[in-house]
Amino acid sequence: MNVGVVFPQTEIGPDPIAIRDYVQAAEGLGYSHLIVYDHVLGADTQFHQGWKGGYTSADMFHEPFVLFGYLAGLTSSLELVTAVLILGQRQTALVAKQAAEVDVLTGGRLRLGIGVGWNHVEYEALGQNFHDRGRRSEEQIALLRSLWTEEVVNFRGRWDQVTHAGINPLPVQRPIPIWMGAGGRLNPVPSDRVLRRVGRLADGWFPQFLPDETGEDTVARMRAFAKAAGRDPFSIGMEARINISDGDPEVWQERAAAWRALGATHVSVNTMRAGFRSLQDHVDAIEQFKETVAG
Repeated sequence: MNVGVVFPQTEIGPDPIAIRDYVQAAEGLGYSHLIVYDHVLGADTQFHQGWKGGYTSADMFHEPFVLFGYLAGLTSSLELVTAVLILGQRQTALVAKQAAEVDVLTGGRLRLGIGVGWNHVEYEALGQNFHDRGRRSEEQIALLRSLWTEEVVNFRGRWDQVTHAGINPLPVQRPIPIWMGAGGRLNPVPSDRVLRRVGRLADGWFPQFLPDETGEDTVARMRAFAKAAGRDPFSIGMEARINISDGDPEVWQERAAAWRALGATHVSVNTMRAGFRSLQDHVDAIEQFKETVAG
């Protein structure tokens, strides 16, 4: 089981040197990958009644592709992962170009986690329809894979059209792995519609639920949908997340073991919302986690 870290971008600040130090510390500790969350805009909740989102305009987010371009020259082995990039609010061809560029600059170290998101304010500002984002994402995935594997693409879909054109350079990975977000903090167990989409289309997925009986049932349902779609369910990767704030090192070990038993191929540790006040606090926490879980 590969063990990675969640980049604590809402808490370590915008200083590029601090970013470098954290990421190089994670790579030096032997972590396999770095996960980055995505938000283009944060809403000012004074003007959005009944706001239920986990993040607002007060939370800082780096743009993933730009950040990965910076990290490409600062790392040599760390896989760079979006978990997740909100695909539906972006232009598909531009995502294909940006992702391919990161993959080239890192020598094939990009894993593109995508999701439909929950922040309607971002969709509005970026000129995309919030209400068809799930259906649109399926078409986007097909186009992304074509753009990453064919020099010239001729594609006519419901939302996107490419007329005898292609990106250059193509990525190292052809295609770049596409993983899907499934569920969220408020509703961790995804619907069957989402699980079917994972089973049909994804190279891997990021569950948000706990590895308990409900989690076991949810994993089984996804695998059944994958099998019904003619795929090997066990070829689909699964990355769990363990929060430092979930408990002590014994809890981390128990969670990691439970996820391994469920067939998780990856696990990542999240140090945000644990009360840390400095970059060193985050580095110390991932060092302790690595010694405890992956020693």
